[in-house]
Amino acid sequence: MKDNIKVLVEEKDLQKRVSEIAAQISKDFEGESVLLVCILKGSVFFTADLARYITIPVMLDFMSVSSYGNGTESVGEIRLKHDLDDGIMGKNVVIVEDIIDSGNTLHFLLKILGERRPKALKICTLLDKPSRRKVDIKVDYTGFEIEDNFVVGYGMDYAQEYRALPYIGMLDS
Repeated sequence: MKDNIKVLVEEKDLQKRVSEIAAQISKDFEGESVLLVCILKGSVFFTADLARYITIPVMLDFMSVSSYGNGTESVGEIRLKHDLDDGIMGKNVVIVEDIIDSGNTLHFLLKILGERRPKALKICTLLDKPSRRKVDIKVDYTGFEIEDNFVVGYGMDYAQEYRALPYIGMLDS
């Protein structure tokens, strides 16, 4: 690896928090099922682990949106690259994000998915950077609140590198 990575959240702390979020989702939708909408590519590891810890029936679907390109700053323009394979009308839907900063991507997704009339539409994020928020977004499940640093690992990347790190690190190049 050519960049220095400072560990921000250890693997054991990640797994503990993911299991706590899964327990809360299981409780909130007890007696029902839930559809996790994984926002690709950064949320793959988080969504997979979350699904394994949820104790109620869970389904998965995937969306891909882009606002970063290969840099460390959002370019602002949000593009839907891959839509859901199945309909969500009448379903309990939890959008699973790796990180929320400006809120623009979630604002975009809430509008699109809300129009499809799910029974419930909630937001779950592993990391939240409220200091960068440009759009008011209500986050229902948050893993960790972090400062305004560029992070990698556990699905998050820098120019498609570092996704497979089992922890969350701060990139210090």
